[in-house]
Amino acid sequence: MRLSEQTWPTLISKVRLGRDEYRVVRPARALRHAMLYEGRLGAELSVDKRAAVVLATAWGLAARSPHSLVYLPLRTARPADSANQERLDLVLLHHRLAFPVSRWKQVRALLGAGAPHGVRLPPQAFRRRPDADQRRWTHQGFRDHLRWDIAADTLFLIGSREAYELEAAAVRALAEDCPGHLAESPDAHCCAEISLGRRRMGYPDRRRPWAELHIEYRQHHR
Repeated sequence: MRLSEQTWPTLISKVRLGRDEYRVVRPARALRHAMLYEGRLGAELSVDKRAAVVLATAWGLAARSPHSLVYLPLRTARPADSANQERLDLVLLHHRLAFPVSRWKQVRALLGAGAPHGVRLPPQAFRRRPDADQRRWTHQGFRDHLRWDIAADTLFLIGSREAYELEAAAVRALAEDCPGHLAESPDAHCCAEISLGRRRMGYPDRRRPWAELHIEYRQHHR
């Protein structure tokens, strides 16, 4: 299965608050087996096969759609075995939108039914970047970190196209590679570890310190 061959059924809503209008993209069908909650180092997300495909497509869309909020409602998902914590939704957005997260509760309440739309991304949306690109985050002048925030029971990931693309290979592998790995080795641990904020201790981001989004692929959910 290749992500570039998949079409993601979504709903698009346009919400106006005062003089501002926001475009929100969300799944047309609820994700039943995906769970997001705060963890020891940041946040923990578990996904099944369908949720992994949706997450990867949403990731690529957020990188390429600087005027959209990509919203994954996850709080109504079925509980995972190890998660008794309070659940969170997930919103991915381009930093160019400059969206105040304090407005999210109002926007979410006004989404309405939404208009159906199919999202299909090009193959280059999921390409692997050179290792040299991956190492640039250690440089003092590097600015393309994914930032994070939490508001209204929602984790926000905010960044440039470059910031999303630098982590895209790990997210893609969840959907394309993990099903095969677990079919061969059912007890294997298949995950992606996404860095949020500045990791290097010499150049901390005090407002949004380094954290990690740990995404685990689970073959079976209860």
